[in-house]
Amino acid sequence: MIWFASLAILAGVLISLSRQINGRLALSTSAMESSFWNHLVGLVFITVVALLIGGLFAGEPSASPWWAYLGGPIGVIFIAAGSWLIARIGAAQTALLIIAGQMISGVVLDVVMGAPGDLWARTIGVGLILAGMWAAQGRTS
Repeated sequence: MIWFASLAILAGVLISLSRQINGRLALSTSAMESSFWNHLVGLVFITVVALLIGGLFAGEPSASPWWAYLGGPIGVIFIAAGSWLIARIGAAQTALLIIAGQMISGVVLDVVMGAPGDLWARTIGVGLILAGMWAAQGRTS
C-alpha cells in the first residue's frame, strides 16, 4: 500500500509541476499554444518510451466504446484551463480548486457507480477540502 500511496503522491507532485511549467509557457505564448506544445511534446515522449519498452500498439482500439476516447479532448481542456488559471489566480489556488473538483466528481461517480465505501466519510472529506480552500483565502480587506 505504501508503494501505491507514494506513486499517487508523486503523480500529484508531477501534476503540480506540469501546471507550473505550462502556466509559465502560457505567459510567453497563450493557454492554447501552451496546451498544444504540452501535448505535442508529450506525444513524442510517450511514442519513444512505448517504442523502447513495447506496448504502443498492443490493444484493440475498436473494442473500446466511442466515449472512451473523450479523455484526450478533456485533457486538452484541463491543460489549457490550468495554464490560463495559474497566471491569474496562482498555483496554490488553482491546485486547490482542481483537487476540490476531482474530489467532488470522484464522490459523485462513486455514488453513481455503487462503489463500496462510506458516503458520509467521503462527504465530510470533500467538506474539509472546501473548508481548507476557504481558510486559505484569508481576509481580503
